[in-house]
Amino acid sequence: MSGSVIFLHLAGAVALLLWATRLVRTGIERAYGGFMRQRLREALGNRAKAAVAGFLLAISLQSATAVALIVSGFVASGYVGGGMGIATLLGADLGSAFVTKLLRHDLSLLVPCAFVLGTISYRTDSRRWREIGRIIFGLGLLLLSLRLIGEASLPLKESRMLPFIISYLSQDWISAFLLAALLAWAFHSSIAAILLFASFTEQGIVPSALIIPFVLGINFGGAVIGAALTRGEERAARIVPLGNVMIRGIGMLIALGLQLVFQLKPEAFFEHAGDAVVWVHIAANGTVLVVGLPLSMVVAQALDGWLSGPDKSESESLHTASALNIADVDNPTRALDNATREVVAMCDKVELMLTRIFDVYEKPDARQIAVVEQLDDQIDRYNLQIKMYLARVSRGELSDEAARRQQDLLGASINLEQVGDLISQSMLAKARKKHSRNTAFSKEGWQELSVMHQRIVRNARLAFNLIVNRDVEHARQLVREKEIVRDLVRESEEKHIHRLATGNSASIETSSLHIDTMRDIKEINSLLVSIAYPVLSQAGLLRASRLL
Repeated sequence: MSGSVIFLHLAGAVALLLWATRLVRTGIERAYGGFMRQRLREALGNRAKAAVAGFLLAISLQSATAVALIVSGFVASGYVGGGMGIATLLGADLGSAFVTKLLRHDLSLLVPCAFVLGTISYRTDSRRWREIGRIIFGLGLLLLSLRLIGEASLPLKESRMLPFIISYLSQDWISAFLLAALLAWAFHSSIAAILLFASFTEQGIVPSALIIPFVLGINFGGAVIGAALTRGEERAARIVPLGNVMIRGIGMLIALGLQLVFQLKPEAFFEHAGDAVVWVHIAANGTVLVVGLPLSMVVAQALDGWLSGPDKSESESLHTASALNIADVDNPTRALDNATREVVAMCDKVELMLTRIFDVYEKPDARQIAVVEQLDDQIDRYNLQIKMYLARVSRGELSDEAARRQQDLLGASINLEQVGDLISQSMLAKARKKHSRNTAFSKEGWQELSVMHQRIVRNARLAFNLIVNRDVEHARQLVREKEIVRDLVRESEEKHIHRLATGNSASIETSSLHIDTMRDIKEINSLLVSIAYPVLSQAGLLRASRLL
């Protein structure tokens, strides 16, 4: 077998591993993302709890980078300080390392079982079970990819060039370290890089002398990924991944220097070289956690001072260039594509408003209030510009399909603008009233509102996707959500009345705020659901006011 064919098979197996990991992660985020984010926020009380929470979340998502992005958002929103965020990410690094240990077991029998169970779950009508099916099927693909990597790497033993490369790297650990860091960066996944390297070591392709330099390099590259992905974010959001680079990345460089001096031989402690790779990976991240946890606050403060120089203000970062090119108005297809891009950009602003309004409810923050108001102003400008642009497009000759698409975009823009108004004019006023009265919702009442809020945020993302993909099944799911949210509101109203009857003081103080907030949420959800109606109508699935 030629070298190009071998590497093609290996690249395909690695690609399947990366895609399967993403499939599992997106399924978990869609099915349980809101719940996990809520639990993570509650756990960030001290550094030890934060590290444990990060550890468990990384195992669930199979990615420390995903945890880095989530926690960076929390820090940027003011939920937690940078030190707590860094502590969480250090725990996530260790959790990600433990995932490699779990995947090293022989789980080949689970592959067909996962495919069968995943397919059955995905074919149900329940949105939650469909995501669970995605998770199970993704796990099957992940385990299959590991087997394919092992099979694809076997012919490399016969390679004539590879021994020369490996021999050179065995004498130059710094180059080996840099190559491993580049590999982790290319994969954007330290898990994938470690599993690939463990497979190579197990097959005897890579000697045990390279275990420590390669593992340290992969960890260094893994630390850099989060910092690179957040480089364009605001200052607070960059503290967590940069802190991870300072602690984990510098820790790996120090460990490499110690290895150059002492030249430890991990193969002496393990029967299988692949196990040695995984355990060195776990030991490296465990050591970084123990050493770095006490330093997380100091590092966060240092980074906060270092990054406090010239930086874009948040209001400036909210501004984006317009896609409405006036030169394209005489070309309806191109003009409608431009308008679609602008409506999608408008969706991003609405999602930010939806997310941040409950932050304002929970924690009085003048900066967050100002951001919500700025977002509403921008959404108003988007709506006006989109309407004027589409009006100019309509002056030309439009096909029936183009005219329908124009009306759908116009309707979506108007609905999104109304959602923005409800948040800024109604919900924001209630949040201010709540804080001015110094009242708090009852624990049960806030939980009910939070569940509804998380539901409409998910529904908003589903509605935004419909603007681009017009998927009929997604449209049906969204319309079903209208009844689900209506039932949640009705149940919460009944529970609220019961709490009033039992004399719950918190419910009595916030009664009108609770009821009005629920009705705002219900109205917002209805506006979002209406984005699905044109898709269903075109498919012939909408009859009067009933979904077939």
